[in-house]
Amino acid sequence: MLADKYAARRYDAEGLSKIDAPVLECIPFEFPGSASDVTYETNEFTSVCPWTGLPDFARLTITYRPSDRLVELKSLKYYLTSYRNVGILQEHAVNRVLTDLVALLAPDYMVVEGFYNERGGISTHVRAQFPAER
Repeated sequence: MLADKYAARRYDAEGLSKIDAPVLECIPFEFPGSASDVTYETNEFTSVCPWTGLPDFARLTITYRPSDRLVELKSLKYYLTSYRNVGILQEHAVNRVLTDLVALLAPDYMVVEGFYNERGGISTHVRAQFPAER
């Protein structure tokens, strides 16, 4: 069984600790309560598959409606770059980005999407949302 073959490969707690959430900073948003949505997009998001050790490349899109804070873009770039050598599943990486940004910004809503490059003939699209749809 495939799961048995890879049972010894799991997340490296030390590797996950390299995700630098404390580097994230916010700045005031002067229009709380407005209907403004903010979208950030990068084609440079990378992490490492913990099962194969191969790199994962993705276009990452972050869309949110700010309450009273915006993420400072330089800190966001450093935060996203901290994933570069971390062994984390694609689905978990997108959810971790959402969790860290929601904790920092307390937005009205947020969606993080990862459009991962094809590997082995399969591409992956992961979408995580706050608040979660019911």
